[in-house]
Amino acid sequence: MFRFLHTADIHLDSPLKGLEAHEDAPADEIRGATRRAFDNLIDLAIDEEVAFVLIAGDLYDGDWKDYNTGLYFAGRMGRLDKAGIQVFIVSGNHDAASNTTKALPLPDNVFIFSHSRPESKKIDDLGVIIHGQGYAFKAVTDNLGAEYPVSESGYFNIGLLHTSLTGRENHASYAPCSLDDLQSKGYDYWALGHVHKREIVSENPTVVFPGNIQGRHIKETGAKGATLVTVEDGTITGVETRDLDVLRWAVCDVDLSTCTTAESVYEAVRAAFEHERDEACGRTVALRLVLTGRCPVHAQLLDRTFVWTEKFRAIAESIGGVWLETVKFKTTRQANLDELVGEDTPIAGLIASIWNLELGNEDPILSIPDLAALQSRLPAEIQTDDDPLWDTSPGKMAELCAEIQEMLISMLLQHGEKK
Repeated sequence: MFRFLHTADIHLDSPLKGLEAHEDAPADEIRGATRRAFDNLIDLAIDEEVAFVLIAGDLYDGDWKDYNTGLYFAGRMGRLDKAGIQVFIVSGNHDAASNTTKALPLPDNVFIFSHSRPESKKIDDLGVIIHGQGYAFKAVTDNLGAEYPVSESGYFNIGLLHTSLTGRENHASYAPCSLDDLQSKGYDYWALGHVHKREIVSENPTVVFPGNIQGRHIKETGAKGATLVTVEDGTITGVETRDLDVLRWAVCDVDLSTCTTAESVYEAVRAAFEHERDEACGRTVALRLVLTGRCPVHAQLLDRTFVWTEKFRAIAESIGGVWLETVKFKTTRQANLDELVGEDTPIAGLIASIWNLELGNEDPILSIPDLAALQSRLPAEIQTDDDPLWDTSPGKMAELCAEIQEMLISMLLQHGEKK
């Protein structure tokens, strides 16, 4: 019986996007988050006495800023070497041979597969053979898996590959291949990388994306870690996920349909925050709050979004373990617009005018020339995918225009109520 650990997409020293730009962000959890998650991986490998570790690409996040990244990694490989644990690595699109120009000597327990052709590495005392090939360039569009050799009888065969398979949401189509391509090789286990979400693609044979070990932004929510595999008499008897992340991202949807007062809103948000904190098992949660529902206090929310946001931040601070990244106000009004615009009042006329207003879908980058110059000077972490100024696709622009109309109408409705 032996065990091995399958990990991928570590992105050592990659910054956590969407946090560092905020003065009140949890700085201690941000600094070195990927390193601390990797330390957890090393501890897990030693504690579980695994025979070897598989790294299926994107160990690094591109070329190093300096040698500190390489020195850190070499030191951690030294810890595994002293524990008698071997490490097998293929490069991915982020650490392709053309991207990472620096290199440092590594301990003898580390084997890096060729990026020019598939290689096979035997571990005779375990009866294991590992097949792999790394990336020579970032944008590998060839089917690398098709060139892997067929399984070798008498061995437990593992394929180590960085691939998008037939495509996964939010991931570029690199080294594409089909599940049939992988199954045709006759391997016992395929250790894949590139997709940052955990997924057991197949159980016969076992094909796994372990996901990344530390979420780096709001689109990488939930638990992150590695896959621990147990093999007995040449048969897989266990495939376990082990959490390694040190800071967890979460999108928290709170339905305010039944909330009629500010206090009831605060209670609903507090309960949601406490749930996310408890689910994270002691980790700090970087949380995006999304308020939804046909809400009696819809107009009040839109009228004072900044004030509400600061009060929600205070709730997060008071319960501890939660940092509020941002708030999305997605509630809708209870009032029936068709009935309102039928009334013979000045406010009804204004509402009808706003509702029928054609704001258009023109790209604001083009309509405001200075904005393009400003965008080019902004740090990358500020230009988030969720900001409509930078995502100017027709769908996003239509959504922005609808939000503007809704905000104006809600403000008018609130004004009417005060009268």
